[in-house]
Amino acid sequence: MAESAPLPFRAAVDALRGARLRPEIEIDPTRPPQRLAPYAYALEAAVVDGEDDLADGRLVLLHDPAGHDAWHGTFRLVTLVRAELEPEMAADPLLPEVCWSWLTGALQARGLVCGAPSGTVTRAGSHYFGGLSERPPASQIEIRASWTPSPGEGSGGVPDTAAHLAAWCDLLCQVAGLPPAGQGGDGSVVSLPQRRGPQSP
Repeated sequence: MAESAPLPFRAAVDALRGARLRPEIEIDPTRPPQRLAPYAYALEAAVVDGEDDLADGRLVLLHDPAGHDAWHGTFRLVTLVRAELEPEMAADPLLPEVCWSWLTGALQARGLVCGAPSGTVTRAGSHYFGGLSERPPASQIEIRASWTPSPGEGSGGVPDTAAHLAAWCDLLCQVAGLPPAGQGGDGSVVSLPQRRGPQSP
């Protein structure tokens, strides 16, 4: 990150770097998109069980000091989350609504304000032929979303990006089929069945 970046953006990135996350999460910085905002920082993460990746995703922090009409603010968080599905879950007609509620619920459970949220939930199915015909059909869920964090959550008008990252990791773990981390849980949260041994390409 360039030293010339605005102080609020640098503080928001430092908070992301210093966040304490669940042990199942493996996370690393990655190349951010170049044209979405004047300043951007990106992380990629996976929920790992032994040698298996149960879910993976990307979280991007965008910052425009001049503000952005569509964001209703100067910061924006953009995410992509993916996981393989068990066949019975893929067939559930309510699955997209449930997955979207996991995102909003993860933010609410940590007391975070989600401004101007938007996104899509997509189910994709794969059937294999020819030399791959022995593989069973596979399904995947993909959540793409963005939201504006409230500047009042952190100090100096900087959003609490560490808390947003923790909420995002809660979503990743839930999509991966892991139980909630214990915060805000009342036993009523439904997770996807845990998946093991993803197919090799």
